[in-house]
Amino acid sequence: MRSIWKGAISFGLVTIPVKLYSATEQKDVTFHQVHREDGGRIRYKRVCTIDGEEVPYSDIAKGYELATGEIVVLTDEDFEDLPLTTSRRIDVLQFTPADQIDPIYFNKTYYLEPDAQGAKPYVLLRDALESSGQVAVVKVALRQRESLATLRVRDGIFVLETMLWPDEIRAPEFDFLEEDIEVRTQELKMAESLITTMVADFDPAEYHDAYREALQQVIEAKVAGKEVIAAPAGEEEAGPAVDLMAALRASVEAAKKERGTSAKKEPKKKARKTA
Repeated sequence: MRSIWKGAISFGLVTIPVKLYSATEQKDVTFHQVHREDGGRIRYKRVCTIDGEEVPYSDIAKGYELATGEIVVLTDEDFEDLPLTTSRRIDVLQFTPADQIDPIYFNKTYYLEPDAQGAKPYVLLRDALESSGQVAVVKVALRQRESLATLRVRDGIFVLETMLWPDEIRAPEFDFLEEDIEVRTQELKMAESLITTMVADFDPAEYHDAYREALQQVIEAKVAGKEVIAAPAGEEEAGPAVDLMAALRASVEAAKKERGTSAKKEPKKKARKTA
């Protein structure tokens, strides 16, 4: 991994120099836009809408459009003058229980590695934070944007998770929330029973991206000059349940049967021999 930012955690009077790394990557199959006839790459030109001329990157600035349609042009110098007091610091603001922070606020995840001279204070803060059961709420500036974030410990490493600001979270304004919808006690109990039947420890390794795998097979088949075999059709999507109670009952039975099948597949542990 290559670090994408260098700075320091500022914790009281303690400064811990760190490097920042992206903690995640998406495994999408990437494509180029090409000419269907000969596979030639499609290129786009940066053309000014006023004079029709192509514009080099060196002459491109950011423009903010006003309600009147006028454009305010901002240069790199304008952004450099902005008061980002945390431009190279991760300022610890407070410590709080993790369950007080709604996951909807989380935006992007990073790893923090200490510089050589910062290893001891890094480990000290890491161990203290882990034993406290809290997360640190911090403020950080990345890519000319100031964000709230949290610091937590995962596998011995500080994980920085940037957060959205409260005014960036949309309010759920849906009509059905205003309706008086009655749920019968029997229906609620059956739904709870279905949940109980499907409870299991989460293991992300059990799941995979079937679409990406199928797409990769199509690409490999084309490279090999083989015929592309269509994937088997999945089950038809069921419509809304007419009889909710019957649908819940059938779901519980199906879940129990699935659990029974999975349990049979698991190898039985051999009994220990006793002396």
